[in-house]
Amino acid sequence: MPSPRRFLVASTSLPVALGWGWNLSVYLGLLLLLLLLMGLLLWMLLKQLRNSVGSSLQPGRSLRDPRHVITMAPGPSLSVECRQGKLVKRRQLFVFDSHRGSVKDFVNFNAKQDAELLHKAMKGIGTDEGTILMLLTSRSNNQRQEIKAAYKKAHGKDLVSALKSELGGLFETLVVALMTPPISYDASQLHKALKGAGTDDDVLIEILASRTCAQIKDIVKVYKKECGGKLEKDITGDTSGHFQKLLVILLQGSRDEGVDEDRIENDAKELFAAGEGKVGTDVEKFINILGNRSHEHLCLVFDAYKKLAGSDIEDSIEGETTGNLENLMLAVVKCAKSVPAYFAESLNGSMRRAGTDDQTLMRIMVSRSETDMLDIRACFKKMYGASLYNTIQDDTAGDYGKALLYLCGGND
Repeated sequence: MPSPRRFLVASTSLPVALGWGWNLSVYLGLLLLLLLLMGLLLWMLLKQLRNSVGSSLQPGRSLRDPRHVITMAPGPSLSVECRQGKLVKRRQLFVFDSHRGSVKDFVNFNAKQDAELLHKAMKGIGTDEGTILMLLTSRSNNQRQEIKAAYKKAHGKDLVSALKSELGGLFETLVVALMTPPISYDASQLHKALKGAGTDDDVLIEILASRTCAQIKDIVKVYKKECGGKLEKDITGDTSGHFQKLLVILLQGSRDEGVDEDRIENDAKELFAAGEGKVGTDVEKFINILGNRSHEHLCLVFDAYKKLAGSDIEDSIEGETTGNLENLMLAVVKCAKSVPAYFAESLNGSMRRAGTDDQTLMRIMVSRSETDMLDIRACFKKMYGASLYNTIQDDTAGDYGKALLYLCGGND
């Protein structure tokens, strides 16, 4: 391609060669120069417009790279210890920090505008899945509910139904989960685990062992309202034995508050006497202590137990119990020590094996994205020597995989 200068000289020389005179050649040259400048200006305007559209979905980052969906500002050092059997800064562990989520409220939020963007993405032939996944993963759940209301007001139909009609497969399931309020989502997952063919005990264990007392009480209320039954009744109808008893205790959402210094040593001795210190196992004692003491108190009990028994409480549980009861007790212990580490382990288990457990992967990424995903990422990297982002990238594909990467919030 000739340089602009050579092109300009050639274009202004042509009128002279044709005998049109210098004045006309100068005018034509100026006209061509003006057209060139207008073309350059138009290109710059289009580029600016493209960047502004991108920033309307997520500020400060390119939409093309899911690793940069969330701007992760340097935060304080983790208040949890990710290695099993240890806990540091114990007094800080149970302070809820809403800033540890990878998804936060979008600053320049406009529900009506977002509803129109989604409408355009689904309008006509084909669906713009890219706009759908980038918009929904960069808005908080509260904001998604506002978008849902704005969409219904503007178009007279339910946004979730519209999305389901346009999407499919795992991506559809993930989008529906994102559009569901957190407590309703937990309730629906429990209902699905109980009412399907058989009982998905892993879902019961994950949710009831990891949620706060306040969250569990809200789940019970929403379950009755939206699922048409009593959660405790459904659980007792599908489970049995000591496993059922511990689930029901957890379902009460009535753990003791704070630390009872006078009971720490006694609880440790009772656990030892109920397990390694006798022939057989007093499971009732384990259930009572694990199900009713606060997480902070339990951590101190576990420290005292290790000094007394010379081994971790997990070792005793694994040696004294089996099956679902063992899994539930271990989940309670792990969540008492570090909820992010518990979920990091669960995420690793959902991917690092033949086939991906997409339901577990999806459930954790959705439910923890606004709570402690940054801590989960840090624990995952520390525990397994790989970033959660890269692990998800290797195990998933398509719009479903991209959306999970956006929820992950970045690559460590």
